[in-house]
Amino acid sequence: MQIDSYRGGVFETNCFLISGPQGNILVDAPEGARDWLQAKGLKISTLLLTHGHIDHVFDAAKIKAAHGCRVGYHREGTRMLTEPGFFRSLGFPWDVEPVQADFFIEETASLLVDGVDFKALYVPGHCPGSICFFDKGARNLFPGDVLFAGAVGRWDLPGGDRQLLISGIVDKLLPLGDDVRVFPGHGASTTLGRERAGNPFLAGIP
Repeated sequence: MQIDSYRGGVFETNCFLISGPQGNILVDAPEGARDWLQAKGLKISTLLLTHGHIDHVFDAAKIKAAHGCRVGYHREGTRMLTEPGFFRSLGFPWDVEPVQADFFIEETASLLVDGVDFKALYVPGHCPGSICFFDKGARNLFPGDVLFAGAVGRWDLPGGDRQLLISGIVDKLLPLGDDVRVFPGHGASTTLGRERAGNPFLAGIP
């Protein structure tokens, strides 16, 4: 399974392009992602959003308008993604162009998107409505800001909860297998085995 990536915006947020059998899938939409897709001459069929934080959805509405693609995210992210001024109401100096979901994503063992069979794992704690996408065939995990190389997501933002975050990683992500490649929302790729063995936030977990 071919994966291409782009990193954009002030927070250097990653997005990932998956070439599925029936269309191209984009996971997250940081600032500049629309122009990156245009420069590469790529058309997106489906945009999957791991969560509603502005750095991951900055270009979501632009991509939907330019590509006519479907957009999917968890229902708990709706306010962040559809209410103008939501982030300003929390004291952040940013706005996001609203984008409506074409379908909501719940935790499920099988989410078929453009011929790719994902396992969707609901892991809150960093952000309400945080969904991790596990490509079962390629054994690739797209956790958004839940898990990073050597770190985990912040839990001090509105709606954050450290216990929920860590328990979700331990109970839902690590059991997927040490060979699973992880493509996080920020920073370098890693594997679940590497994080199980060396991530300081997961120290002592078997």
